[in-house]
Amino acid sequence: MGRRLLFLLISGTILLSCSRNPSQKISSDNVAFDLDSIIRRGTLRAVTDFNSANYFVYRGEPMGFHYELLKAFSDHLGLDLELVTEEDITNAFDMLNSGDVDVVAMGLTVTPERSKKILFTEPVDSTRQVIVQRKPHNWQKLSHAELENKLLRSHTDLAGKSIFVQKGSIHSDYLHRIELEIGQPLTVIEVPFDPEALIKLVDDGEIDYAVCDENIAKVNAALYSNVDIEMKLSGIQNLSWGLRKSGSEQLQKELDQWISSFRKTTTFAVIYNKYYRNSGSKNIVRNPYYSLNTGRVSPWDDLIKKYSILIKWDWRLLASLIYQESRFIPDVVSKAGAYGLMQIMPETGKNFGIDIKASPDNNIRAGIEYINWLHHIFDPIIPDENERTKFILAAYNAGPGHILDAMRLAGKNGKDPQIWTGNVEEWLQKKSDPKYYSDSLVKFGFFRGRESTAFVNQVLSRYEHYKNIVKEN
Repeated sequence: MGRRLLFLLISGTILLSCSRNPSQKISSDNVAFDLDSIIRRGTLRAVTDFNSANYFVYRGEPMGFHYELLKAFSDHLGLDLELVTEEDITNAFDMLNSGDVDVVAMGLTVTPERSKKILFTEPVDSTRQVIVQRKPHNWQKLSHAELENKLLRSHTDLAGKSIFVQKGSIHSDYLHRIELEIGQPLTVIEVPFDPEALIKLVDDGEIDYAVCDENIAKVNAALYSNVDIEMKLSGIQNLSWGLRKSGSEQLQKELDQWISSFRKTTTFAVIYNKYYRNSGSKNIVRNPYYSLNTGRVSPWDDLIKKYSILIKWDWRLLASLIYQESRFIPDVVSKAGAYGLMQIMPETGKNFGIDIKASPDNNIRAGIEYINWLHHIFDPIIPDENERTKFILAAYNAGPGHILDAMRLAGKNGKDPQIWTGNVEEWLQKKSDPKYYSDSLVKFGFFRGRESTAFVNQVLSRYEHYKNIVKEN
């Protein structure tokens, strides 16, 4: 028995045939926080799981079926999206009912037991439960009939088998119903691993059998030729998102209407096919910058980590800034002449004594010198570190002069000059209005601030995705 499997057996909950799966413990202390409150907050908060179909980062960009649906819905409402991840479904339900999130955006099978605890939306997808098993050694040399005889193909074949399932999923309940149906014992082992991890364990020979949803299994079967997913445990089952049982009536109505309408659109079909019917999905997962597997977002991660230390930034924040500037393309040139990964102007590089075109290392080093210079400007006047990050990002895009102008305008007009969102960002955008850029407090004149405010939002939003998927160190 491998060490990894031993860890699974120690950390997992082993459910023998004589012990039923206990009911999931979902808090009944529901929080009333419906759509009107969410709109006032300005942010939709959701929890999802990460895998190669639902939510992941590829070449620095967040992707995934549930992610794209959430983004489309939040855009429909005019809200920002705040997304966190959780692999344990029970924990995700607890987050929902404690008010930490508004939506559990996972492929949740609708069951009577779950319906007592949470509300379900209209279906966003449908699937079946399948057995994941490893094909026998030298299976390529077997005839089809010989191969079929060596694989599980019926419920009765499950008797006496040990089968792994994701903790909190409905798979254990379904297997126990099969156990009663066939009248013979089987062992169900719940582990806090996502379905993709279980599929890989089967392929590696660490475990023999697992249960997964067919849509996820199909995506991964393309990666693992030794894995078989042809045994169906269930018929087609609808998959929905979850909402709080009470206090979500408005949100449920809005989501249901949106889902019903959106599923009929070409956009939905494109999103669905991209993740579940795309033969190129295996190439994404095998790519060195598929972050779930490698923990990397770009070819420049080592340089980014090296230089982020000098400005005391999380390297993932710096990576998000670089992606925003150049999409990690090392020799890209803007219309204005900015060059390279960090889009540094040649004269800026010269000011720091650095040839920005000599190498990616030089380009990042020049960008770090510029950020450090911005810190010298904003550190003394913006005491809060999180706020200061927003000001520095804005200044990186707009130049510090325009940001200082906006701070002065904000202070003059009753806003907080040390707070970005809803304060200085608004006055930066007003610098395109002659009424304001002609003010005697303004030293740097006209400026279109929308690009810079969007720049800050996009860098920080992507940074949150990187934090969800990629480790800090």
